[in-house]
Amino acid sequence: MTELNHPRHQLSDELGHPVRFSLVAAIAGTDESEFAIVRDHLQVSDSVLSRQASHLEAAGIVKIRKGFVGKRPRTWLSLTVAGRGTWEQHLAALAAIANTTAKQ
Repeated sequence: MTELNHPRHQLSDELGHPVRFSLVAAIAGTDESEFAIVRDHLQVSDSVLSRQASHLEAAGIVKIRKGFVGKRPRTWLSLTVAGRGTWEQHLAALAAIANTTAKQ
C-alpha cells in the first residue's frame, strides 16, 4: 500500500473533532433530532454544541432548523444528503484503517 492510497486519505477533516464526530454519530440514525436531546446525550454545553453544529452546517454536513413548539423556541439538527455521504465515507475509512495490517 502506498501513502497515496492509505484509507486515512478518505477521512473527513470536519469529523476529526471529537464533539463533531459524536454529534454526527448521534443524529445519523434519525431523520431529525432536537438540540437539547443531543446536547444532553453528548454531555456538552449549549455553546459547545451550537459552535460545533454551526461548523458542520457551514461545511454542508448538518442542517439546523429553528422553530417553535407552542411558544417555546426549539432547534433541530439533521444530516444533509451530502452529510450522510461524508459520514458513511468516514466510517468506511475508519473500518479500513482498523482492518489494515502493515506488510513487512
